[in-house]
Amino acid sequence: MIGYLTRSTHLGILSMARRKQQAEIITGIDIGSTAIRIAVGQYTPRNDALGGDIHILGTADVRSSGVAKGTITSIEEAVSSVSHVLEEVERLIGVPIEHAWVGISGTQILSQESHGVIAVAKTDGEISHEDVTRVVEAAQTVAAPLNYEVVHVLPRSFSVDGQTGIKDPVGMTGVRLEVDAQMIYGATPHLKNITKAIYRTGIDIDDLVLSVMAAANTVLTQEQKELGVCMVDIGGSTTTIAVFEEGNILHTAVIPIGSNHITNDLALGLQTSIEIAERIKITHGSCNGKGLTKKDVIDLSEFGMPDQVVSKKFVTEIVSARVVELLEKIDDELLTLQRRSMLPAGVVLCGGGAKLHDIVDVAKAVFQMNASYGFPTGIRSATDTINDLSFTAAIGLVRWGAEMSATVESGMKFSIPGGTQAAKQVRKLFRFLIP
Repeated sequence: MIGYLTRSTHLGILSMARRKQQAEIITGIDIGSTAIRIAVGQYTPRNDALGGDIHILGTADVRSSGVAKGTITSIEEAVSSVSHVLEEVERLIGVPIEHAWVGISGTQILSQESHGVIAVAKTDGEISHEDVTRVVEAAQTVAAPLNYEVVHVLPRSFSVDGQTGIKDPVGMTGVRLEVDAQMIYGATPHLKNITKAIYRTGIDIDDLVLSVMAAANTVLTQEQKELGVCMVDIGGSTTTIAVFEEGNILHTAVIPIGSNHITNDLALGLQTSIEIAERIKITHGSCNGKGLTKKDVIDLSEFGMPDQVVSKKFVTEIVSARVVELLEKIDDELLTLQRRSMLPAGVVLCGGGAKLHDIVDVAKAVFQMNASYGFPTGIRSATDTINDLSFTAAIGLVRWGAEMSATVESGMKFSIPGGTQAAKQVRKLFRFLIP
C-alpha cells in the first residue's frame, strides 16, 4: 500500500517504470540542520515475488550550511552543501547521481486528519483501484492551511457501507466508500526552496518524503506497527515523531528541540565554544549519572582548553536535563493521543541525537514503556554506516524508492495527486535552465 503514501509525480513514476528491468541506483538525501546525509543503494528486482534486494553502495555526509531547523536559510550555501555531498558519494561509488529521493523535516511540517467519501463507480458495486484512488483524492479536498500544500496522504482505514476498519477495500462490494486519512502538509516556500536547491545541483527529484516516515519504513516491522509503536527521529534542531497503530499511521508531530540544544546547554554550563561543547557531548555525553563520583572528571585540555577539569557528573546532569525535557514533550504528545504508556511495541529511537549514551534507559523511565534503537533491517551493506543512527533516514529513503519501484513493477495502481504546484513550477524552470 505504499503507493497511497506518497505525493509522487507522473514523471517520477514513468522514469521508474523505464528503469525497472535492470538493477537501478537509488539515492536518498536527508537534509538536516546539522548535516546533509546521502545514501546510495542498488535495487535488484526479483522475478519470483514483489520486492527485491537492496544493497547500500556508499554513504556520505557534510556539515549543512544554509539550513536551520530543517529550513533553507540560504539557497547558495545549501546548493554548495548538497553539491559537496554528491561529489563525495560519486567519488566513492564511481557512478554519477542523476536523481534522488529527498527527505524533509522541520517545524514547517503540519499534520491533520481528513475524511473522504465517494460513490462506487461500477454498477455491480465492486470496488476497484480507481475507486480507492478517487476516495483518497477526495480526502484532499479539505482546504489546506494557508500557504501549505500536501506532502503525503496517509490512509488509516477505509469503510464500505458503514463497515469500518477495512485496510484494503479493493474487490469488495458496496455503494459508499469512505477513508480516514492523515494529511501531511509542508509550507509552500519551504518545499519550493528545498526543490530549488536540489535542482540547482543538476539532479532530478523523484519525490519529497517526510524523513521520519522513510526511517520508520526501514526500521519498524509490520508487527510493531500493528501492536502500536512510536518512532522518534532526534535531529539537530528538531525531533519528529510518528505513531503507528493497527498497521497505520496514527499521528505525526514535530518538536522544536534537538541535539543542538544539548550542545548549547553544555557551552553555557562549561563556558566553552560551541565546537568544543559538541566534541564533549560526542565523547562524554551521557544521560545517566549513576555510579559517577567526584573522582570522575573530564580533562578539558584534551579539547584545546587551558588546563582545567570538569566533573563528569556535572556534564551528565546538563545532558540529562535537556533529554528528559525532550522525552517529556514526546510523552505529552502521546497523552493527547491517549496512548501514554499504552503502545505495546514501545518507542524506537533514531537520528544523530539518539546516539547519546544511556538514552534508551532514560526513555524507558520517562515513557514507562519499552524503548530501543532503530536500525535498518533487511538491507545489505559493506559499510558500517548502516548501523549509524544518523543515517537511518537516508537509508530509509533508499528503501522507500525501492518499494516504489517494486510497486510500479508489479503493475499496482497509484494514487498520484500530481505533485505540489511549487515543485512543478521549479521543475519546469530548472529543466529549462540546466543543459
